[in-house]
Amino acid sequence: MTVLLVIIHVIVCVALIMIVLLQTGKGADIGAAFGGGASNTLFGTSGASTFLSKATTVAAVVFMLTSLSLAYLTSQRPSSSVVTEAPAAVETKAPDAAPAPAATESKPDAPAKSQ
Repeated sequence: MTVLLVIIHVIVCVALIMIVLLQTGKGADIGAAFGGGASNTLFGTSGASTFLSKATTVAAVVFMLTSLSLAYLTSQRPSSSVVTEAPAAVETKAPDAAPAPAATESKPDAPAKSQ
């Protein structure tokens, strides 16, 4: 179930990016602000909602739903922890005194001869 939601989520993400990049900017209708012919349309200066704006709305809704679903499924997943799996009674013992270091040093038997 989670894998299917992740696949849908990634596809919707890519589609949402593509749809937003394909839309024209608001600056393209700057002529309507100064009395251009598009200002007298039935739906105002912005015009009717296009297919791309409706597709953006649908993709955004699906994106939000998959995001919320994935967050819920992830929070409900049982997780294991080292703390919860540790044995109940762990005995800790103080370390014994460290042994004295050995005082034996190796001395050379004979000095090295120079040739």
